[in-house]
Amino acid sequence: MLKLAGTGANDVVYDLGCGDGRIVIAAAKEFGARGVGVEIDPAPLRMAAYNARRAGVEARVRFVRGDIFDADIHEATVVTLFLFESLNRRLLPKLRNDLKPGTRIVAHRYGFGEDWPPEKTVQAGASTLYLWTVPNR
Repeated sequence: MLKLAGTGANDVVYDLGCGDGRIVIAAAKEFGARGVGVEIDPAPLRMAAYNARRAGVEARVRFVRGDIFDADIHEATVVTLFLFESLNRRLLPKLRNDLKPGTRIVAHRYGFGEDWPPEKTVQAGASTLYLWTVPNR
């Protein structure tokens, strides 16, 4: 997902529904980016913080307990999603309103349906990845 987005050291990666934080941690460790994980469940967030310390990237990442629909995502340059299509569709107005033009969005397995066709689709093993770029307003 991060490779498809062209993630680099100048990026701020937001993973909405981050679980144990593996995408945010990989963004920091493998791509030099900063990262923010948003998760409503506190249990995986504890694991995410622990994993970030173990990976040595705790200074480059942070994890926020909260609802993805209320999260402040304005600083994101890359957003990753591993959510069902129904959630992606509900989240789409927020993404379009809150993200700057040029922000890349990558989704695993589920896109936005007919609401917003992807600009690129890639098969990665058994997984399908989708890429969008927020257009100019």
